[in-house]
Amino acid sequence: MITRIGLLMRNENMTPEEFDRHWRDIHGPLGAALDGLKSYYHHTVIERGDHPILGPWDLDGLSELDFEDDETMKAAFASDAGQLAKEDLALLLSDMRILVCERHVIVPMAPDAKPGLKRMTLIRRKPGMSDEAFRHEWLDVHAEMMRKWPNVLGYNQNLVIDRFHKSTVESASPEEVPIDGIVEIWFENEEKAAEANESQIVQDTLAHARDFLSEITPFLVTTRKVV
Repeated sequence: MITRIGLLMRNENMTPEEFDRHWRDIHGPLGAALDGLKSYYHHTVIERGDHPILGPWDLDGLSELDFEDDETMKAAFASDAGQLAKEDLALLLSDMRILVCERHVIVPMAPDAKPGLKRMTLIRRKPGMSDEAFRHEWLDVHAEMMRKWPNVLGYNQNLVIDRFHKSTVESASPEEVPIDGIVEIWFENEEKAAEANESQIVQDTLAHARDFLSEITPFLVTTRKVV
């Protein structure tokens, strides 16, 4: 499975409410028409969080589209439906970066879970760290620590394997789109999240993050399922 996550900055002539309405009512159905689409979500940013190593990103939304594989994804966006969706993005957005990710489900969401709070966090590895070293620190060491967090309803790591900016055909460099992963974490509510933050394992995990990451930019989002 391939996950395509768009980092969205709204058209400056739109209010946040106009942006979200256009995204929901006009762009959403265009994206839903893509062939081979397994699932499609809109994550509307309601707050950018703070962090000691906060990155520069300031987003209005994150799109999430799942396809069976890379070839299916590319064919979908090369189709007539894909062209219509891309044309509408010119009206909706001032800028967009695209991240193609492999998803790692670390804490599976229980079928009866009722998440009321979701954070999506952009992370960037420390300069000079190899792909192998980053994978080990995040997918092995950090993931194992996250499994021990209290009150977590679900936790995914989305490892970036390709990036796009001005083109949807030619890959962008890590310098042009300097993001190496996207975290998804769910809690029941803010109180449960705050309670978790008081635990020692959470403090140890956050300390470990600063050992291998140079930027951490969290966003509180609300999620809308399109497909």
